[in-house]
Amino acid sequence: MDFLQARVVDPLSNVLNAHVLVYLLIGAGVYFTVRTRFIQIRYFGRMLRQVRRSHRHEGGISSFQAFCVGLASRVGTGNIAGVAIALTVGGPGAIFWMWVVAGVGMATAVVEAVLAQIFKVRSGDGAFRGGPAFYIQRGLRSRAGAVLFAVLLVLTFSTAFNMVETNAISGVLKSSHGVGIGWTAAALAVLAAPVLFGGVRRVAQFAEMAVPLVAVVYTLLALAIVAVNVTALPGVLGEIIGGAFGIRQMAGGFAGGIATALFTGVKRGLFACEAGMGSSPNIAGAATVAHPVEQGLIQSFAVFVDTMVICTATAFIVLMSGPAVYDPAHIGPIAGASLTESAIAAGLGSWTTGLMTAVVCVFGFASVLSNYVVAEANLFFLGGRRLAINALKVATLGAIVAGALSTLTLVWSIADLTMALMAIVNLTAICLLGRWAFAALRDFHRQAARGERPVFVAAEAGLPGELDGDVWAAPERRPVGALPDSLRISRPLPRALKPSRAPAA
Repeated sequence: MDFLQARVVDPLSNVLNAHVLVYLLIGAGVYFTVRTRFIQIRYFGRMLRQVRRSHRHEGGISSFQAFCVGLASRVGTGNIAGVAIALTVGGPGAIFWMWVVAGVGMATAVVEAVLAQIFKVRSGDGAFRGGPAFYIQRGLRSRAGAVLFAVLLVLTFSTAFNMVETNAISGVLKSSHGVGIGWTAAALAVLAAPVLFGGVRRVAQFAEMAVPLVAVVYTLLALAIVAVNVTALPGVLGEIIGGAFGIRQMAGGFAGGIATALFTGVKRGLFACEAGMGSSPNIAGAATVAHPVEQGLIQSFAVFVDTMVICTATAFIVLMSGPAVYDPAHIGPIAGASLTESAIAAGLGSWTTGLMTAVVCVFGFASVLSNYVVAEANLFFLGGRRLAINALKVATLGAIVAGALSTLTLVWSIADLTMALMAIVNLTAICLLGRWAFAALRDFHRQAARGERPVFVAAEAGLPGELDGDVWAAPERRPVGALPDSLRISRPLPRALKPSRAPAA
């Protein structure tokens, strides 16, 4: 395993992240920010209203449930363990680049979620399916590209990412409570099995109940630490900004340099907020909304909550813990989620250890379930049905056990590599399909400016091509209770679903 990591996984991951992904990720985010006229700022208030007024609908999960499932996938141990690893590897400056990735990533999240909604289809059980595989095939007319992305995602989310989550859980339980990793692995598998075999809606119900509550508890812990150490806040911000541009390193205060902070921040930022990776659109495409942009705004707000709130909370917790716990110039043996837990205990007392263990376990467990939902949607796209989906559930349980038993460095190295490959494919696709999202945004803005509740009708939205199917047909032309075979997928999408090369409107 060490040989594989040193000779194959790490070199390839470093090339992709340092020479391809960092420029593509930030470049695409800046492009979408400009083309949408800074939608993450202009529509921020509407994002809040959209989350509040989400309702349940027949035929899919509610917009708020999609928000919670997406947030569960984002707000996992990446926000606790990932941020702590970013601080130990890249120094405080890595946090600044995480902010940059999330800031421009909010616009990227809008675009990919809107595309997932535009090109979504309905399966035989009435639920919606959508995501990069669907918009690559239907929008770009590339079956090969769609299959490549779907395969990468199934492998990444059913194995690598779930291994990361359970590894963090087992590490915290062992370091803080002396629980053997074998017991942790067995317990996680037993707890996950009934939820996984209960289907997507059961995962959505769990995420809807657990994730918002735990996120609030964790944020309150961070606010308490900041309040206790409020005088240190300017110094912490100085460390973050100075570290991002190499000022502290040049002064001899920290190890590493600007490149390390930049690349580490981008990798950990992408893992945490997932904007541009292509995972959250699979969940966004499952929601029932009146207009695709509604779900785009909700997914964008999830990026804000994930990074600007929860990741920042973790960063402040660790940076305010003092040199006994975290010293950027002399990294100690504690890493990952255990570092965050130790930092909270140093700031508020040992009574927080049990509470933080619960937070890590709930975040990690919710992420495992949400990761499975994303993997299942893409296996469905590949033509997998009952037998294949059940096999995926068994494989997910195996990854849960393997992750709890694996080493921290190997798990994160595999996740970094597969994540980079996924993101490169998805970012290329959404840049090529951006005009579809921009047309939907213009349609949404026109209707909202008239004081109407925007309703999306494909034939009237000024799309750059013909959108086949009747998911977005006018209400009076949409069949009631029945859908054509083209939208009840029981096999790979036929050519009839591929849009024409009609000129841009």
